[in-house]
Amino acid sequence: MKITRNSLVDLEIRLEWDSSQAKHTDCYYAKRVNLWRDIFPEQLSGRLVGRSPGDRVQWRFDAGSLIPNDPKKTFTVKRKQFESKRASRLNTVPKFGRFYPKGLLKDIPGVFRANIEPFRCLDVDDRYISVDFNHPLAAYEIHLTMIIHQVYGQIERGGVSNDWVEVATDGPGRQARWKGKPTEFIADGAFSRKDENDDAGFYQTCRLVNHLDTHALAKVSDFYSRLLKPGMSILDLMSSWQSHLPAEPSFEKIIGLGLNREELQANRRLDDFLIHDINADPRLPIADYEFNAVVCTVSVEYLTRPFDMFREVNRVLKPSGIFVITFSNRWFPPKVVRIWEEINEFERIGLVIEYFLQSTLYTNLETYSMRGFPRPADDKYYLDLPYSDPVYVVWGMKR
Repeated sequence: MKITRNSLVDLEIRLEWDSSQAKHTDCYYAKRVNLWRDIFPEQLSGRLVGRSPGDRVQWRFDAGSLIPNDPKKTFTVKRKQFESKRASRLNTVPKFGRFYPKGLLKDIPGVFRANIEPFRCLDVDDRYISVDFNHPLAAYEIHLTMIIHQVYGQIERGGVSNDWVEVATDGPGRQARWKGKPTEFIADGAFSRKDENDDAGFYQTCRLVNHLDTHALAKVSDFYSRLLKPGMSILDLMSSWQSHLPAEPSFEKIIGLGLNREELQANRRLDDFLIHDINADPRLPIADYEFNAVVCTVSVEYLTRPFDMFREVNRVLKPSGIFVITFSNRWFPPKVVRIWEEINEFERIGLVIEYFLQSTLYTNLETYSMRGFPRPADDKYYLDLPYSDPVYVVWGMKR
């Protein structure tokens, strides 16, 4: 079925852009887009008509053309205008490069207390804060692609008009440094946790549960299939009863490293496994240059010594080996590190980028995000959460 002005369409909106640290791809699945009612960039709206499922519509936008960049939106306020007492218990002190709701600033024209739109802290001292109210993507050239998934014949008049580019760009951009300077994530007990007892005690309970919904897990597996090649030797770091690796291609070996023996024994993808607490001792009981790839699935948020861990992973990788981190927005609250809970989902991508960059041992960094897909009807949270769990990926190659 071809698209008309009266069609409803399922679209994947893909933003591709480059920062000085990495290549970024951010995707959003827009369900039942109404071409009669909804808003698109003028360069693309007319080009959708006549297209069919599987077709792509693309356009390259210069920096500031898709999302305006206004120099007047970068300015200085007094330190006392940042209302620390109104911030969450975790976000009480502004830090360089971090994002905060505009509603935490008082006496700013056009800003109200309930405003959750983010601003970026560019500089801070005892008296002043330099802030940037521009969208974090405003400074970047953006390649925008709309991939047509499904076309419906009926039309819906009235209702709410959606600006789908605005929806798709809500979050992306926050993962990049400001002008190449490291974001101040690592301070004030960033890697402390609610439960500081040894991890071995917490993980001695066998938990044969899925940590994401089935659609999100399929996306993780699909992404691994893009990056992992036949014949690779793979270390599944912080492994459990499932590795979420693709059924194809075939690999030379898959070794799991985790804390619960029963879970690892239940993992049928593993050729062997190791019991080891990497927070207690980040030194991996593995020889140098042992693996072509290391994957870490929905577990990076528990690392209390991430820089040591990233150096160790680099040691066990073969030349040009790849380290792939995948995560979402769910975790075990007692064991997640403090900084993970403090920051936005896209800032978490930036935090993982810092793990790679500050180890100085990786190159060719890339990131990927996928949001907006409907939650599977068989998921236990189907009636409470309309969207599938988001998937975020960061990967890099050993220098």
